[in-house]
Amino acid sequence: MNIKSILFLLILVFSFSCKSEAEKIADQTSVRNAIIDSTIILFQKNLLKSHIDSVFARTQFNGSVSVRQNNKVLYERQNGFDDFNKKKKLDSNSVFAIASLSKQFTAVLILIQEDAGKLSTEDKVSKYLVEFKPNQFQNITIKELLNHTSGIRDFGSGLLSKPGTEFHYSNKGFHYLGQIIEKVSGKSYDENAVELFKKVGMTNSSTSNIFKGDNFASAHTGNVQNFSKVDNMPKRLSNTEISVPAGGILSSADDLHRWNYALYNGKILKPSSLSKYIEKSSDRKHPILGKMGYGFGIMMNIGKPDAYFHTGYVKGSPSLNIYYPETKTSVVILSNIADETKGKNAIFIPHKEIKQVTDVIQNAVIDLRKDL
Repeated sequence: MNIKSILFLLILVFSFSCKSEAEKIADQTSVRNAIIDSTIILFQKNLLKSHIDSVFARTQFNGSVSVRQNNKVLYERQNGFDDFNKKKKLDSNSVFAIASLSKQFTAVLILIQEDAGKLSTEDKVSKYLVEFKPNQFQNITIKELLNHTSGIRDFGSGLLSKPGTEFHYSNKGFHYLGQIIEKVSGKSYDENAVELFKKVGMTNSSTSNIFKGDNFASAHTGNVQNFSKVDNMPKRLSNTEISVPAGGILSSADDLHRWNYALYNGKILKPSSLSKYIEKSSDRKHPILGKMGYGFGIMMNIGKPDAYFHTGYVKGSPSLNIYYPETKTSVVILSNIADETKGKNAIFIPHKEIKQVTDVIQNAVIDLRKDL
């Protein structure tokens, strides 16, 4: 050992010996916690890599999977092409059609208007839209559009059930929410969305109406060997049968992480509005993920771990966005190809398996921290 090393050790011992007992205990606790944190992070990284790499391999997953905790990367991988004809590879800036993940943004835009005093989610929709003046629609509230209990049919006229009584997933309901946002704000939905993206720092996000760029992950049907490009993307997402407020936002994995952290850490909504957004106000039996709670444009686990999430699907573009509040973990799964001949259950196998893995890991991490 050289003289410099000896001097360093002597200084370290002297400085530690000069500290009070309280300071020594605090230092020991800090070191212990740092070791625990790094061990748990390594545990998560190893499990995520093992299981998600396996999903990529077994399913030939073409897309982006990203897992972050407190904004630190636990797992990230892009695989395949954003354009199969050109063989252009996906990267971290690739922009995907996120489909019904768009409903989160529409719900938050409604709550922003409520925070500004321009509406109440308890208001009747008929106060804002003439389409709701007829007797059967006149008592439907904004809240019932947000949690899919309005009873509105996506196709055809009339109601599927009495407003406020049953869950019926409705893209049309969110189309109407977009119109309410425009009415009370005096600005287009696109303008409202762009303001929100800027506030959050989502530099790669847009609506299908105004998207400009060369980093769009074009949607495809079929598989990597036999595929067909979906025509008129992303413009087709603006059509009435889909509509931007229900399914026409475009985003990247990085931007969706920014969204999750800003939203759930109180950077966008007032605390009371965020609580309203995530409060279970209806129940849903999801065709792929099973029973769950539903808030305002967001789904939630029944049981542990606590998780807020939403699936999305437009032709050729399946997606899933998850946030675990207890550990501040954000999970984004985006893809731009889907074999529709196999049905939605098969299309979402990678997303479902990854959520099962991250759910299990979350429970394990929470239990570990309690034990340690």
